[in-house]
Amino acid sequence: GTDTSSTEVAAGIAQLFNHRRKINAMKKTLKQFLFLSGTALLYVSCSNKGIKYDASGVFETDEVIVSAEVAGKIISMPIEEGDLIKKDSLTVVIDAGNLALQKEQVQASIDALHEKTADVQPTLQLLQDQLSVQQAQMDNLVMERKRFTNLVKADAATPKQLDDINAQIDMLKRQMDVTRQQMKVQETNTGTQNRGVLSEQEPLAKKAEVIADQINRSQVLNPINGTILTKYAHQGEITGAGKALYKIADLSTLILRAYLTGDQLPQVKLRQQVTVYIDKDKGSYKPYKGEITWIADKAEFTPKTIQTKDERANLVYAIKIKVPNDGYLKIGMYGEVQFK
Repeated sequence: GTDTSSTEVAAGIAQLFNHRRKINAMKKTLKQFLFLSGTALLYVSCSNKGIKYDASGVFETDEVIVSAEVAGKIISMPIEEGDLIKKDSLTVVIDAGNLALQKEQVQASIDALHEKTADVQPTLQLLQDQLSVQQAQMDNLVMERKRFTNLVKADAATPKQLDDINAQIDMLKRQMDVTRQQMKVQETNTGTQNRGVLSEQEPLAKKAEVIADQINRSQVLNPINGTILTKYAHQGEITGAGKALYKIADLSTLILRAYLTGDQLPQVKLRQQVTVYIDKDKGSYKPYKGEITWIADKAEFTPKTIQTKDERANLVYAIKIKVPNDGYLKIGMYGEVQFK
C-alpha cells in the first residue's frame, strides 16, 4: 500500500509541474500578443495622424534650353551638370574662324571700292590754272580798254581800236564761262561715277555687321541664374545652328502644380499664402510656405498621376504655387497643400 501511494503522489506532482509550465507558456504567448497588438495599434494610430491636405501635386520649374546660334566646332564648354551658373557667364565657345575670314574678305572689298573711285582734283586744277590765265588776260584787256578810251577822247586813237579791245574782252569772257562750265561738268561726272562705285559700300558694311554679330553669337552667354540640369553636347563636338547645348533652371524657387476640384476653387485666390508639405521621414512631413501665383481659367480632366481630395471628380483646375527651395525640394517630387 505504501508503494502505490508514493507512485500516485509522484504522478500528481508531475502533473502539477506540467500544468504550471503550460500556464507560464500561455502567459508568455499572451504578453507577446499584447505587445504586437500594441505596436500595431500604435503604428496605425501614428499613421492616422498624417496631415489632412486640400490638394496635391508635383514640383516643377521653368527650364531653359540653351541652343547654339551658329554652326561650328565647340572649342570650350567649361560646365558640368549640377553646376550653379550665373547670368551672362560664358558657357560655350564655338569656333568662328571661318566667320572671321568672311568678315576680312568683306572689309577688303570695302577698301577696294575707294581704289575704283576717280579723283577729280587734278583735272580741276588744270582748268583752274587755265581760268587763272584767262583772268590775267582779262585784267590786261580791261586796262587797255581804259587807256584807249582816254586816247579816243583825246583823238589820239581811233574808235575802231577801242572796239577791237571790247571784242577781245567779250570773247575772253565767253572762254572763261566755258572753262567754269567745264569745271562744273567735270565735278558732276566724277561725282556721279564715284557715287555709283561707293553705292556698294553700305550693303557690304551691313554684311560685315551681320558677320560680326554671328561671331559674337559664337560665344554663348548663360541666360539666367540657375543650375545645369542636362548637357546635350561636349567640347570637341560639331554643333549646328539651333542645336541644344544644355538645359538650365533656377532651382532657388520651385513651382508646385496642384489640382483642385470645382468646389475647392472658391477657397483660393492669387497671392494667397498656403502651406506645402513634403515627405521627410516615414510618417512625418516637412512644411514650406508657398504663394499661389496662377489659377487656371479652364477645367481639365484629372491627370492620371494626380489624386485630388475628391477622387470622384472628373474635371479639375490647375494652380501654381511658388515655393522657396532650401535645397531639399526636387523637380518631380510630390507635395501636399493646405489652404488654411
